[in-house]
Amino acid sequence: MPMITVKEVETADEKEMCLVLRKAVFVEGQKVPLDLDADGFDDEAYHWLAFSDGKPVGTARVLLLDERKIGKVQRVAVLEACRGQGVGRKIMQAIEESKSVSSVTCFKLGAQTHALPFYEKLGYTAYGDEFDDAGIPHRNMKKYRSFPSS
Repeated sequence: MPMITVKEVETADEKEMCLVLRKAVFVEGQKVPLDLDADGFDDEAYHWLAFSDGKPVGTARVLLLDERKIGKVQRVAVLEACRGQGVGRKIMQAIEESKSVSSVTCFKLGAQTHALPFYEKLGYTAYGDEFDDAGIPHRNMKKYRSFPSS
């Protein structure tokens, strides 16, 4: 089993790696138009980068909304050859454990419908009707953060 590590992006080069991965997964793999992926919010988002044996294989970003109480998880992408190895799960865990999003009380995301079971295993619940995003069916999902009681 490959060694999977995830880190929060700190440099321009790391952010560029995220964009390269997103282009491979969404634009080339799923035929999402580049202008829909590159939506202008990358500079205000926090980004994570996953590595398998030292090679970049996955990414995600989070936008903080509603006075930093909502963490909108977006652009979760894992290279096709690396799916099913726990990369996505480790990315989501790294996001939820990050100090950068410690103010978040609820994580939300728009999941491609084929990925609903993946997110459900991580504690996310689907809500609302199915919708189309870039020609791909999606559902909204959310997960409330549980804080330890004092």
